[in-house]
Amino acid sequence: MWKRSLLPADRGTADDDTTILSTGVAAVTSGLTEITVIGEDDTGLIARITSLLFDRGINIEDLDQAVHEGVFRMTMHVDASDMDGTREELRADLGELGDDLDLDVQVRFPGDRDTRNIAVMVTKESHCLERLLAAHESGAIGAEISAVIGNHDYLFPLAEDHGIPFYDIGDDAGQPDEDWLLDILADHDIDLIVLARYMRILSPDVVFRYENRIINVHPSLLPSFPGAQAYRQAVEKGVRVAGVTAHYVTTDLDQGPIITQRAFSVPETVYDGDPAEDMGAAVASLERRGQPLEAEVLLEAIRMHLNDDVVVRRGRSHLRNGAEGYQLGLPGSVASELPDEPVDSYSRHSARQASEQK
Repeated sequence: MWKRSLLPADRGTADDDTTILSTGVAAVTSGLTEITVIGEDDTGLIARITSLLFDRGINIEDLDQAVHEGVFRMTMHVDASDMDGTREELRADLGELGDDLDLDVQVRFPGDRDTRNIAVMVTKESHCLERLLAAHESGAIGAEISAVIGNHDYLFPLAEDHGIPFYDIGDDAGQPDEDWLLDILADHDIDLIVLARYMRILSPDVVFRYENRIINVHPSLLPSFPGAQAYRQAVEKGVRVAGVTAHYVTTDLDQGPIITQRAFSVPETVYDGDPAEDMGAAVASLERRGQPLEAEVLLEAIRMHLNDDVVVRRGRSHLRNGAEGYQLGLPGSVASELPDEPVDSYSRHSARQASEQK
């Protein structure tokens, strides 16, 4: 039996009379209306939807679609400023078409809401959640943390202390109920999902609904050491420099667009005892260095996203023109210590001479 919401006021059940919304939410990009479509893959879906938009004088500025494990996702940014009809009529028409095609359709207009809502997903580790809650209370995050969602209830007291609803969506083994997860996200009108050391893989049904709206922190310098036990992988490979990465989540594990990273030197470990104990001590030492940076890099990625300072193009994230004040990699003080010569001037000079002799 699935455990229900753990609310700050008491650990009772959630309101079972709450209206369940059917779709996810995605934020709007730079003044354009965003339309997200999710459902079972079938022929002719794109044509039916784009034809409806064309008939209403709506210009499609950007369209991205994908299919994974039979789940179809399409995200469009459109210019609806001169459309025929009202916003309510467009939502109703797209909703009716979605019902006809058995699709979930979400429409978000610019300025629909001033404050954006964040859901933080957790398992057992508290360091990232603690940092986010402190930043939220200090006003460093320009959004509301509307819900904390876990696949265990370990971090319920932390959310309770900050007056934020906690939902335990896991069974006794920690397997999450993603249908309930989608209901929670829709009920709280969530714009951004933050995986603060959430140790489960989200299904395409969730990821597609929140394309480029899910940020994860991973304890390695991706693409190195993806998946579980990244710190242990780094120790086993004997790396001298390790790090952490904040990235957008895609259906490919730990391969989504990288937003920002931090690096640190790996402490030297003397192996003179039991091999298993030595390995455990080395991993624990690496975790102690990495965890504060995990929280820092995750918070910075959230700020970049909420400030609309990062954009994803062709599978890579880029800073928008004018965005500044972020540390995406090594600090500037480190860059000043790097050697600037020699550089490969000889081969370029030789190539130029050979080109001129032709």
